[in-house]
Amino acid sequence: MAEENKGQINIELTNEIAQGTYANLAIISHSSAEFVMDFIRVLPGLPKAQVKSRIIMTPEHAKRLMMALQDNVLRYESQFGKIKNTDGAGSNTLPLFGAAPTEA
Repeated sequence: MAEENKGQINIELTNEIAQGTYANLAIISHSSAEFVMDFIRVLPGLPKAQVKSRIIMTPEHAKRLMMALQDNVLRYESQFGKIKNTDGAGSNTLPLFGAAPTEA
C-alpha cells in the first residue's frame, strides 16, 4: 500500500484558507537561513497597513517559488498578453519591496 502513494502528497485546503487573503504589498527580507515574506494590505486614506500573512521558507524553497512564479507569469502572458509594469506610474501603485538582508 505504501508503494501506491509513493511520491504523492495529500493536500488539504480548508474553506477558510480557500477564500484567500488579498494583499497589495509584499516586503521580502532574508538571512543566511531563511526568506521572510510579509504580505500586506494597504488601504487608501489609512495611515496604518496590516500584515495579513507571513511566509517563512528556506532559500532553496524561495528559489523554487521564484521559478514557479516566473513559469506561471510566462504562461499567463502567452495566453492573455503582456502584464504591464506600473511601478512608479502613479500614486495608487504599490511596488513589491525587497528589504535589505537581515541576519537572524
